[in-house]
Amino acid sequence: MKQKRKSNLSRLLFGVGRLSQRIRNINILLFLLAFSVMAGVMLTAFSSIISGISSDYAGRSAASSADSLSARITKEISLLAAAARSNAVTGWLMDEDNDEKQSSAYNEMLATMNELYSNNLYVVVGESLNEYKIEDDYSITRGFFQFDTLHADAPLDAWYFDSITTDNEYMLNVAMDRLLERKRVWINYTVKVDGVPIGLLCTGLEFSHIAGELFSIYDFDNTRGMIIDENGLIIIDSYLLEDEVFLHQEIESMFEDAFSEPALIEAMWEHLDGINGHFEGVSAPVVIKLTSDPYHFATIAPIRHTNWSAVIIYDSSSSLDIPLFIPITVAMLFVLIIFALATNAISYRLIFLPLGKLRQSLSRLKEDKEEDVYGSDRDDELGELSNAIMDWFNKANYDALTGIHNRRYMENNFQHIMEYLSRSGGVLSVFMVDVDYFKKYNDNYGHEQGDVCLKTIAQSVNSSVTRTGDFAARYGGEEFALILPSTDKAGACLVADKLLDIVRSQGLPHAASDVAEFVTVSVGVTTGCVKFGQRWEEYIKRADEALYLSKQNGRNRYTFLAMDV
Repeated sequence: MKQKRKSNLSRLLFGVGRLSQRIRNINILLFLLAFSVMAGVMLTAFSSIISGISSDYAGRSAASSADSLSARITKEISLLAAAARSNAVTGWLMDEDNDEKQSSAYNEMLATMNELYSNNLYVVVGESLNEYKIEDDYSITRGFFQFDTLHADAPLDAWYFDSITTDNEYMLNVAMDRLLERKRVWINYTVKVDGVPIGLLCTGLEFSHIAGELFSIYDFDNTRGMIIDENGLIIIDSYLLEDEVFLHQEIESMFEDAFSEPALIEAMWEHLDGINGHFEGVSAPVVIKLTSDPYHFATIAPIRHTNWSAVIIYDSSSSLDIPLFIPITVAMLFVLIIFALATNAISYRLIFLPLGKLRQSLSRLKEDKEEDVYGSDRDDELGELSNAIMDWFNKANYDALTGIHNRRYMENNFQHIMEYLSRSGGVLSVFMVDVDYFKKYNDNYGHEQGDVCLKTIAQSVNSSVTRTGDFAARYGGEEFALILPSTDKAGACLVADKLLDIVRSQGLPHAASDVAEFVTVSVGVTTGCVKFGQRWEEYIKRADEALYLSKQNGRNRYTFLAMDV
């Protein structure tokens, strides 16, 4: 029973019947299979999407982003802390003019700078308030470059005094890099000896690096990300990372000035009121579902080891976790590839392989080889096509009555033969053959017997052709033509004699003939070297002139006239 079912399926797919039906059945079967698999994959994907845009997923995404930035800042702080506790750095900050201590401190701080993600390090000496930049070039003042001296009453220098008076070991702020004239996020680490501040180590993080750590899992086109300090001041705004005014000028903007969504503003101030020092440990992000376009969700996530918060506002599509869709995409791609390969294999077997065989058989047929057109015995569209092509080929190239080539075939191929021979000055012979007193034959025996006579003469003419490339054609009425490429005069005369003998041997009675008691033919032969630009009609005309002379000289003979006169 199982074998029978398999046989029925094979018959349905590859058995007899319409080709279009088989292909349709196979495509429907494969499509249903692929659709079922892909539908299951898509349901899984949609389930993940729905989960991804939920409040829980939004919160986890924001927390992950905040933790990523926190990890970056924590690493920078740990490097500054290690340098701040080294004897070389503290020794030089307490004895700024000591060259030996300065050199030792430079080596220590250069090693620290090379490990910093931002790759920059500044030092403020507490006693002199001189500010230095560490350069990776020992030739510049032993590697130090002093570019400023701070002043207690200067508003732009207040960051230093705020840093050394804070209860925390470090402080974060946004300020201009005076050398680069560009704002950065600064980590200011206080250097202390016995609890007394003696200076500051500072490194500045690029806004783009901060944004990269914070917003890397989101689609920037549909996301707006901010870092807000404990006072609600916007530290970084992803929408302004390319804004030269924002990057190069001291501009302060509050969070509530950037958005008008009441729920978000209320949640933000409630979050800010609860800040007391740096965030430590794990704090759950606040998730707010928005009602106004273009955004749908907002999250407020504390950044550990700072008193800053990440605020991320996005629509549903930007909350998608792209890596989540990699397995789904691979699975769908795999299904599509299998579908394409299966369809291709079946299409090749049912369509392209048979069509290739049909093309090959037509090519051989075109070369005048004995060839059956492939597929003529099939019962599908290919069989219909093969038979239609064969029928068209026969009608286009063969005379319906005699079965030999017709005049159209001769005209289509004659000039190609001429062009081929003209390249090498090849020789060509052309015959014109006419049945003697054929009108009298028809009048005496009737048109039906006249057709039999023409068929017999046509076969006699055709049987005199023995080489590939030679061909005979019915020129019109009782006239026939013989085209013999690469045949000289001697060869043509031999063929003419042979042709006359074949016709005479048929012994077709012709009581009305003035030449003989049987049917005879008159032949005109011409031979010449084909010249470039020469037309086939010239050879026909010359052979016709020779035929006229054969008739004038008593018929039942051939006359030769050379083309080159």
